[in-house]
Amino acid sequence: MKLLVLATLLGLSSAQFDPHMKDGRTSLVHLFEWRWADIAEECERYLAPNGYGGVQISPPSEHIVLTNPWQPWWQRYQPISYNLCSRSGNENELRDMITRCNNVGVNIYVDAVINHMCGAGGGEGKHSSCGSYFNANTKDFPSVPYSAWDFNDGKCHTGSGEIENYNDIYQVRDCRLVSLLDLALEKDYVRGKVAEYMNTLIDMGVAGFRVDACKHMWPGDLSAVFRRLNNLNTKWFSSGSRPFIVQEVIDLGGEPITASEYTGLGRVTEFKYGAKLGTVIRKWSGEKLSYLVNWGEGWGMMASGKALVFVDNHDNQRGHGAGGASIVTFWDSRLYKIAVGLMLAHPYGVTRVMSSFRWDRNIVNGQDENDWMGPPSYGDGTTKPVPINPDSTCADGWVCEHRWRQIRNMVIFRNVVNGEPLSNWWDNGSNQVAFGRGSRGFIVINNDDWTLDATLNTGLPGGTYCDVISGDKQGSSCTGKQVQVGGDGYAYFNISNSEEDPFIAIHADSKL
Repeated sequence: MKLLVLATLLGLSSAQFDPHMKDGRTSLVHLFEWRWADIAEECERYLAPNGYGGVQISPPSEHIVLTNPWQPWWQRYQPISYNLCSRSGNENELRDMITRCNNVGVNIYVDAVINHMCGAGGGEGKHSSCGSYFNANTKDFPSVPYSAWDFNDGKCHTGSGEIENYNDIYQVRDCRLVSLLDLALEKDYVRGKVAEYMNTLIDMGVAGFRVDACKHMWPGDLSAVFRRLNNLNTKWFSSGSRPFIVQEVIDLGGEPITASEYTGLGRVTEFKYGAKLGTVIRKWSGEKLSYLVNWGEGWGMMASGKALVFVDNHDNQRGHGAGGASIVTFWDSRLYKIAVGLMLAHPYGVTRVMSSFRWDRNIVNGQDENDWMGPPSYGDGTTKPVPINPDSTCADGWVCEHRWRQIRNMVIFRNVVNGEPLSNWWDNGSNQVAFGRGSRGFIVINNDDWTLDATLNTGLPGGTYCDVISGDKQGSSCTGKQVQVGGDGYAYFNISNSEEDPFIAIHADSKL
């Protein structure tokens, strides 16, 4: 019987690790808090032409609207119903965005909040993004509908009803996460409502989901929901394609709940990746780039085929979630470009690029007291559009790391070298490293306090290549540095430690 259940699970999930990206694309970008109308435009004007494979969007379901603090970003993670109107736009705008992005080969992945509804202190009334009535005090959400019967309160055995001990797996999965009303996903009715919501989005054309707070749900309950999901829409995906599943499980070690409990159901967010890479890039605790020779599984991470990786995400760039102060973000732009460049050059995992907005930082005793701030908004709380500058960067508080030349060009690099093995590793025993991807690409990084000066085996065919970090290949010319590779595959590299971007990357398509 156990073997039969295992076989069923394997059959269910074997296709849920595939992000179904089209046209040789390999990376997705999280356009955090963007409006649907802006994402649709971005797919057409920038993401598709520059090789991005997909977009993770903010939760599209109806959410609470809070005024204390004023419309924080995390109100999106407090659902009121599964109606499709949020601060990013209405259902028609969502549908239009999904269609337009799919039509240019860019997939949409939904951030799905299915563990809970709004906070227990959310009150009563219509202060929600669609204007639906709800009563958090009595656990009444008529737009779903959910009632008090559909929550886990009776199963939680802490005095507060909150998670009080993360070493107790029952508390973590049956009690409230920061006062959020915890859904009883063991109940068939609740599973059905969650699956109905996700299937509505699948039928609209999404390619999959980033499922929020999976550590707080039992793997068996998630499996039961995922089994109910429809195949992807055959207008854009091949017949029988299963939705891509990424489960958010924060596992840095030291807790009884581990990511490995979820890797049978789909990919899992590898939080060790950004935390450990940040420590290495910052050179903390004696860590060095040269130690990355066995990066990935060799550092205690899950198998590459199970992992979604990222340098930072919307939580830990604010100090929430996992990784602490080691996490590198856009606030440290020089180190950030090195970290993202290395991630995109290395073959481990499916890669996700972060695209952020700025907020007014106010660090007090090591904590940012403004980490709650929502996206750039008008006085009434409406999210502002994303304006594009003449140099293709973004304005009005939108950071748009995915549009930084160095990151955009490394997304293309990853596409060009896809499927090629790690090769020709070199290091100086310290913080200068280089490696190739077969005969298709090569990257050299100097994170030491002195100049890198070396002749290295790139593995590439002889010729002149455009360095895609310092510039772009335009026709037969290069706006940045050029690298001369000899007939033996060797090339000379000189990278000063004082350069704004102390790394060089070349690939087959950057050959002049």
